[in-house]
Amino acid sequence: MSVYFSFLLFLLAFLGIGLWSSRFARKSTRDYLLAGKSVPPALVGLSAIATNNSGFMFTGMIGTTYATGLSSLWMMFGWIVGDLTVSFLGVKAIRRRANDERVESFGTLLGHWQGRHDRVLQRLAGGVTILVLTLYASGQLIAGSKAASVLLGWPSVVGVAVGGVIILSYSAFGGIRASIWTDAAQSVVMAAGMFVLVAVGLHNLGGWNGIEKALEELPADYLGIFPAKPAGEVLLFIAGWLFAGLGVLGQPHVVIRYMCLDSEENVNRMRLYYYGWYVLFCGFTMAVGLLSRLLFPDAEQFDQELALLKLTQEFLPGIFAGIILAALFAAAMSTADSIILSCSAALTHDLLGGKRNLAFAKAMTALVLTAAGLFAVSGKRSVFNVVLDAWNILGSAFVPLLLFLLGGKRCSQSIAVAGCLLGMLACIAAGQSAPWPEDVEPIAPGILVGLGFLLLANGFSRHRHRRQ
Repeated sequence: MSVYFSFLLFLLAFLGIGLWSSRFARKSTRDYLLAGKSVPPALVGLSAIATNNSGFMFTGMIGTTYATGLSSLWMMFGWIVGDLTVSFLGVKAIRRRANDERVESFGTLLGHWQGRHDRVLQRLAGGVTILVLTLYASGQLIAGSKAASVLLGWPSVVGVAVGGVIILSYSAFGGIRASIWTDAAQSVVMAAGMFVLVAVGLHNLGGWNGIEKALEELPADYLGIFPAKPAGEVLLFIAGWLFAGLGVLGQPHVVIRYMCLDSEENVNRMRLYYYGWYVLFCGFTMAVGLLSRLLFPDAEQFDQELALLKLTQEFLPGIFAGIILAALFAAAMSTADSIILSCSAALTHDLLGGKRNLAFAKAMTALVLTAAGLFAVSGKRSVFNVVLDAWNILGSAFVPLLLFLLGGKRCSQSIAVAGCLLGMLACIAAGQSAPWPEDVEPIAPGILVGLGFLLLANGFSRHRHRRQ
């Protein structure tokens, strides 16, 4: 009963925060989808990082570290460096473009970037956002349902339903503001939960002496800093994750956070919160994955994505297990709610022209959430693969065009649309192609092909116009 008590207590707290935020909402779709573009930097930073990582870190990344060892460090290193790179290249420009009254979604951001209304580009962005982010949201709901299944014995459909009802409850009232407020609170619970698990793991191994003894039982390459591969393949592995980090620029649910920031001048303050939390949480993720492997060395006995939950189940009393479950649920919800609202914005503004009222936007939120829930209960794929596939496709579709535009270049709408489609198709093809190196994320060729096409096609177009 204590597990239920602490779990429900925290879920009710998150719900209460989301509902409380609705007191500050204005009755407009603009406020529902972008919080009036007036959110302070601390809330934007904590919300963006919680949205960025979420259930993927609690399940996918801990499971990967459990399986591969210290070499998972390079996944996190590449991801953070890539993320930081595009942050300095693009966040201020994105916030500046968000001042345009017409910009209320990711699609309208792209469609109005060059000072004209590229309707086809906007609709393409909206369509891709809805299709891919619905899959992405299902991955988050899967992560939450896995946790509830292990610690509470719930069927997966119950875990998905509980998470969905809570998200819909506060999102329908407070919109993106409720999502941001709850994300910030959830990020604190997530970090606290990981800290508790690290402390518990160290205690049960008998401190550093116990860790040294347990390490002797592991394969020799498990503690290798680099993957056990030739140097060229290691470099490709790291480069692949660097491109994955660049992919953050193409994630509508994250970019929307930057558009909500109260001022362009506060971008640097927002970064302090964002990257401080990012590094801290990545460190906790690796520590929990490694400690789980030392405590449960037989990797064949359970789903590696449940390593955190097994650690919780074995070593924490019920009330603390409920807190960890709430943290994992919070992680999943912090991304799922952002995704659902981004899809709602894409439906109302990008595909249907934005001439809809607030009630319609809320109805679209419920529709997308229902679709994500159905995907979650019908699929059997891992959280790691679902989230990475969605991340890679979105990054390959939109990052090339945004990098091109951030470089001060301009192009026709047809070239922009073709660049987005080619980048996305290159990513999908690489993911399905056996000759493509398995350890290199397919987002790398997606971004390179898309950006290369934009540069070449734009250069050819300008050359042809000069000749004429």
